[in-house]
Amino acid sequence: MIGRNIYEIRMKKGLTLSELAERASISKSYLSNIERNLNQNPSIQVVKKIAHVLNVDLKLLLKTEATDEGQQQQDKEWIEIINELKKSGIEKQEYKTLIEFIKWQNQNLETK
Repeated sequence: MIGRNIYEIRMKKGLTLSELAERASISKSYLSNIERNLNQNPSIQVVKKIAHVLNVDLKLLLKTEATDEGQQQQDKEWIEIINELKKSGIEKQEYKTLIEFIKWQNQNLETK
């Protein structure tokens, strides 16, 4: 989230909340709300000011964590698999039974 990114970069740069707010010409309370994700949609003008003061590329502030991107990719893959399973015509219960069997089989292999 953008607030977390701003907070982490601000801390690495050794700036206080007050210093960053003053240098970016925004109120301390507004900056605090952004960092605490109470305001999750600050204007691009404000984000540009913050990026300028922090001396970082705007994209760095806007990026989500790599894990979020990885999670989104995994979610897409799972959705594709589920859609393929639906198209196959096999009922959900049959897949659930198969999954339980595989879990059981894996557990038995681990104990040997």
